[in-house]
Amino acid sequence: MKVAFFSTTKTDKRVFNEHLKPTSNLEVTYFDAHLNPHTALLAQGFDAICAFVNDDLSAPVLQELADYGIRLITLRCAGFNNIDRDKAAELGIMVLRVPAYSPMAVAEHAVALMMALNRKTHRAYSRVRDSNFTLEGLLGFDMFGKTAGVVGTGRIGQELIRILKGFGMTVLAYDPFPNEQAKIYGADYVTLEELYAESDIISFHVPLLPSTEHMINAQTLATMKDGVMIINTSRGALMQAEDLVEALKSRKVGYLGIDVYEQEENLFFEDHSEEIIDDDIFERLITFPNVLITAHQAFFTQEALDNISQTTLQNLQDFMAGHPNPHNCVLCER
Repeated sequence: MKVAFFSTTKTDKRVFNEHLKPTSNLEVTYFDAHLNPHTALLAQGFDAICAFVNDDLSAPVLQELADYGIRLITLRCAGFNNIDRDKAAELGIMVLRVPAYSPMAVAEHAVALMMALNRKTHRAYSRVRDSNFTLEGLLGFDMFGKTAGVVGTGRIGQELIRILKGFGMTVLAYDPFPNEQAKIYGADYVTLEELYAESDIISFHVPLLPSTEHMINAQTLATMKDGVMIINTSRGALMQAEDLVEALKSRKVGYLGIDVYEQEENLFFEDHSEEIIDDDIFERLITFPNVLITAHQAFFTQEALDNISQTTLQNLQDFMAGHPNPHNCVLCER
């Protein structure tokens, strides 16, 4: 089977090549380009494609892929909000994903954002490198005894609960489908309204769905504590970015740590250091001293990449054998 990988980096190529067996009957070609209507023609001559979080899998792109004979799309990520599932089903294209790779990686990155924002580690680092050893403006707070709210208690949310309980925090949780493991780790399930009202730190770990799009907005922000810390390592479109700017200006939000951004497909995973970024909202966000943005790197650990590579390659093998894993099938989850 000939497979075209889109949006690949040097690290992607290294890790996948390490796990790609010579006897696998897979012929892999790596493309640095993102998949979109202008680059879909690169899929000509291939049987399947492998896409990433910011690749465009809208109906027009899927139609073009189907016209080229693509029978399988394998996503090397857990989220699938970037694919038109109805169109994929109509075209008979199988879509497989990596449902879990390393929940610890994302949970630990969420905590890293919390700690850096709280103790201003990123700002202190820059000061010391400039031989500025003053402490003014670097005041933090003890996380011990504070209340954290975890929105979404899947595997990542559960790992975050376990870590935050280790800090001695009270952990509130919200999920439409509560699970026992989160309770065992020490979380108390409450309504979303209660979680917003009582939490000093709120971390979001939910998929992007119609019900969760822009769930962080002016109305919900108004119900939170003054000076609340918000962490988002899930999907950028959970946040109404313009409302967050206003909440930062009014001091309603005291800290913001995000690893995702709604318009990130135009920014992340590329070097724009020699360009003028014309996203006014993003540029406004990075002017705040209490905002910390990382470029979708929460998943980026060796263990996670190994798991992504192994599962993706296994998905391809299972498809060739005619027995795709139903747990990894995106269209099966509708």
